[in-house]
Amino acid sequence: MAKKDLLAYIREGRTMTRSERLHLIVQLSIPSILAQISATVMFLIDAAMVGHLGEKATAAIGLVETTTWLMGGLGAAVNMGFSVQVAHFIGANDFEAARRVLRQSLVCALLWSLMLSISGIAVHSYLPYWLGGSADIARDASLYFMFIGIFGIFFQMEGLAGSMLKCSGNMKVPSALNILMCCLDVVFNYLFIYVMDLGVVGAAYGTGLAELITAALMLWFLLCRSEMLNIFKKSVECRVESVEFATAIPSADGTAVANSKLYTLNSKLRDFRPTSDVVSTAFKIGAPMGLQHLLMGGAQIVSTIIVAPLGTVAIAAHSLAITVESLCYMPGYGIAEAATTLVGQGIGAGQRLLTRSFAYMSVGLGIAVMTVMGVLMAVFAPELMSLMSPVEAVVTEGAAVLRIEAWAEPMFAASIVCNGVFIGAGDTLKPAIMSLTSMWGVRLTLAAWLSQTHGLLGVWTAMAIELTFRGLIFLARLFHGGWQRKLKS
Repeated sequence: MAKKDLLAYIREGRTMTRSERLHLIVQLSIPSILAQISATVMFLIDAAMVGHLGEKATAAIGLVETTTWLMGGLGAAVNMGFSVQVAHFIGANDFEAARRVLRQSLVCALLWSLMLSISGIAVHSYLPYWLGGSADIARDASLYFMFIGIFGIFFQMEGLAGSMLKCSGNMKVPSALNILMCCLDVVFNYLFIYVMDLGVVGAAYGTGLAELITAALMLWFLLCRSEMLNIFKKSVECRVESVEFATAIPSADGTAVANSKLYTLNSKLRDFRPTSDVVSTAFKIGAPMGLQHLLMGGAQIVSTIIVAPLGTVAIAAHSLAITVESLCYMPGYGIAEAATTLVGQGIGAGQRLLTRSFAYMSVGLGIAVMTVMGVLMAVFAPELMSLMSPVEAVVTEGAAVLRIEAWAEPMFAASIVCNGVFIGAGDTLKPAIMSLTSMWGVRLTLAAWLSQTHGLLGVWTAMAIELTFRGLIFLARLFHGGWQRKLKS
């Protein structure tokens, strides 16, 4: 059974067997998982390239890495505020309304990304010192962050286009383009870091150029080739109406034709003008996510501040271990994206029981996959760290913290995929509060305390405890929480 046909079952209200539901979840997840893993491999290769420049270069990027995640998270919140609406409209078979939301999202996302980029550029020279970095890494760290901020617009538009395609059920195109971006990033990084000898700044150049090419391709597929979201479909209809109007009312001086063309142009421009209903709904969905990313990113920055006094080796080991660990949780994010699509379309179609089944099965699959990944990470931790850095002290400390984190992977999976379910339902406020309470109340409190006696091992022990706690409370909400009120009876 083709994936497209199974997705149509949701919109048509048809019954699906358990095997068909599992097949659809897997089929939607695999391309996204591959894209997530390829992105992680890209980061691993990037980190390894920079790591071979020395521990100071690694520490420079690691120092500002959490802040770049914060900016990316704020951009992603805006994207999801609009794409969840698109998923609901597609589930309800209202494709014109979905395209209307898409047009407005392009304008809003562009303005938001410009604001984020300007903010990043404004603080780049101060940021490394605010984070507790030393003078020997501050210059590289600030320049890297500045250029990542400049290229943020490409990241925003690539993310928006990919999110829209995925919510329409098209996982293959954005996943393939993300894999392409990874390959381009490696090639460009090699060129800028080694051939042109630009060092840390070269890594930012390589990433930015890869994002530019990918964003252009992603937008082209979304706006021109997507069966459901091609925004020029309405324009074609308008042009046909204009021709009929001009034919019906001929004019010797061409006035009718000119007025008809002007009407069509104005109609196109109005389609892109943000309206209160779309923007307010996007705000209700995206604002809690944005606040969550802001405070979660702030918590990550505080974690960096806690780690910074432990020394350059600790900063480098911390940064590289986070990159290695992402190999474990990227499959979880791939499954979460599938869950967001299925839950979003299921709610739009009014499929209550089917939507709940998709949610439960997606979370179970995510836990199973990430448990296996956690075991593999624990077994091969030294080998993975040795790929990242030639410094023995960095490898040893990084491997030790990865083995601590491996215990938390099952519940980390639960929190990731449950959050994907909640996003698909448009239920973002309470999960955001739960995440923030867990992060600030559990992780940072324990990290500040344990780091004093156990150093970096204490910080990662606190992380593992917090992720386990977060997974448990998210599972409680999945089975008994208010997100299910979004399901129509």
